[in-house]
Amino acid sequence: MAQPLDNAAILARKQVPILCYHQIRNWRASDKQVDKDYIIPPATFRAHMKMLADSGYHPILPDELYNYLTTGAPLPAKPIMLTFDDTDGDQWDVARPELMKYGFKGVYFITTTDIEKNKHYMDAKKIKQLSDEGNVIACHTQDHTNFRHYKGNDWYTQIDKPTKRLEKITGKEIKYFAFPFGEWNAAGLPELHKRGFKAAFQLTSPRDNNDPIMTIRRLLGCGYWSATTLDYNIKHDFGKVGKKVVLAKVK
Repeated sequence: MAQPLDNAAILARKQVPILCYHQIRNWRASDKQVDKDYIIPPATFRAHMKMLADSGYHPILPDELYNYLTTGAPLPAKPIMLTFDDTDGDQWDVARPELMKYGFKGVYFITTTDIEKNKHYMDAKKIKQLSDEGNVIACHTQDHTNFRHYKGNDWYTQIDKPTKRLEKITGKEIKYFAFPFGEWNAAGLPELHKRGFKAAFQLTSPRDNNDPIMTIRRLLGCGYWSATTLDYNIKHDFGKVGKKVVLAKVK
């Protein structure tokens, strides 16, 4: 039986900045103001990655973060994590080459109903290749239904079923989870432990004092932010900007 986690120790450790990206494309006339918070133009994304490389940030993967949070295992200087939500095809077309340029690895939280949904999304072959190249594939539910609403068979539909599908695609155990819209409730967290997830990722809400490993914070890679603004937010509690970003899925 696994030893219980020392939540106080996890909370006491310095938080590692974790960036969360969604669509990487140029803005359209039809995009609303709020959409542009999470749709980042390719030139801006490239500037973000160049800033991270030039500033000496070292992208890490979830196992490294988990070991640091739970045991105090050492991390490289200026650690950061790069995460991508929702299976968007531009994460393959734009993000992948940019990460490879700098030797970066990322975490891809896959919504399985979007796999090969249309030309805007990745297919199983691309997801497998990302995994084979050393990136981490993780679960982001079947269809992006809000975690707060799960009951009954939803745990199978939204978590068990997509996890099994991703394990079949990658040939690897799926150990990490991201909440749709970054929203979670404490009552549902034991279900993630029960299913063997090591950690789960939200956005910028305060962590759960009783389960910080399942409520790890991330910073939205805002489309409005220059590389300088991103660097500032990483250094100042990595993006607690005093507003809640409402996420929708736009294509």
